[in-house]
Amino acid sequence: MERLKDKVAVITGGTGGIGLATANLFLEQGAKVVLVDKNSEAIEKARAKLNNKNISYFQADVSKKEDTIKFLNHSLKTFGKIDIFFANAGIEGVSRPISEYPEDVFDKVIAVNLKGVWLGCQYIIPKMENGGSVIITSSVAGLKGFAGLGAYVATKHAVVGIMRVAAVENASRKIRLNTIHPGPVDNDMMRRIESDMSPDSPKVVKDGFIAAVPFGRYATSKEIGECALFLASDESKFITGCTHIIDGGMLNA
Repeated sequence: MERLKDKVAVITGGTGGIGLATANLFLEQGAKVVLVDKNSEAIEKARAKLNNKNISYFQADVSKKEDTIKFLNHSLKTFGKIDIFFANAGIEGVSRPISEYPEDVFDKVIAVNLKGVWLGCQYIIPKMENGGSVIITSSVAGLKGFAGLGAYVATKHAVVGIMRVAAVENASRKIRLNTIHPGPVDNDMMRRIESDMSPDSPKVVKDGFIAAVPFGRYATSKEIGECALFLASDESKFITGCTHIIDGGMLNA
């Protein structure tokens, strides 16, 4: 069954664990995919992993309007339309109390995680025709606070607001918007968070996170991608304005 047959998807943060896993699932289900990422080296590595006639790669900084317009135009020129926008690009910043948080890092996290989503919605949604699906990667940190991650938590809360407003604004066009909220995912971002929180004992941090998850493990990138696939497909055609939690029960613990 090709759940995304004849669909075109744009995925930002495309070379990360969640981005690549989701792209692979989308391709398996018949979609054409544009992978967007800022890191040229990571793009080349991704190209080696996903060498497919139905995938295109584009280097861009999602926090810049000019780059957003460029990857939008590239997507339309390459595949003719956009049906799915997965606003997945994000950075974690550093782990510091708010009173000690570096302003330059705060600004960067805001630019990528928040402004990047805003720009993507602002320029891509008007180009979506005959309905469509916008999926925004938030986090469990978009629904509760985590000490030391003030900038990250702020942005992940804020994109829920963008989603809810845009869901109302675009309902008449049958464009649906939803956020997904992963708990800890077994990928490079969590390795960096673990090391930043405790450079000498990152495993202790990891064990602490796992202890907070009733299922007793981190999620896989594929499991997050499977939620994105559902929201991208017509199976979710009456779902909009919602937060979708994928955390192994963490928020209920």
